[in-house]
Amino acid sequence: MCPIFGWFLRPWGMMLQALILILGVCLFAIVAYYDIRTLAGNPIAGLYTLAASAALFIATFLLFWRGLLGGGDVKLIGATGLLVGYHDLFEFLFVMSVSGGLIAVAIRARDRLGARGPTLASLEHQKRPALLTVPYGAAIAAAGIVSLLLQNFRPD
Repeated sequence: MCPIFGWFLRPWGMMLQALILILGVCLFAIVAYYDIRTLAGNPIAGLYTLAASAALFIATFLLFWRGLLGGGDVKLIGATGLLVGYHDLFEFLFVMSVSGGLIAVAIRARDRLGARGPTLASLEHQKRPALLTVPYGAAIAAAGIVSLLLQNFRPD
């Protein structure tokens, strides 16, 4: 690609990322409003859920800012925190951590066992290996599903 063309598109890419983040925050606000409206019988529980989800969103946004999480993961964790509720938030975080750890171990095992070591001749042409990335959206979704299922099977 032409360097001038890349230079021209770079600010648009940053603006697009900022727009996506703003839309995610707006979606978070809409879901929070819906959450408070559906918990009209117990508005304190709705406010606790909103406060816990906002704190979780801010904490994960700081991780995104440092480059440790993706923007989609941040929005998914915040929205799932609203869906799960404040009373099961720690259970959700625990299951999410265990699920993410299992996915990371599986990816690491696949990388170690799947590819044989390179020969000496190919070492000269090989680039530095990429960092291990974990698709954490699957762990977030699995934890949300488990938390919601456990809510339905708990005695009152």
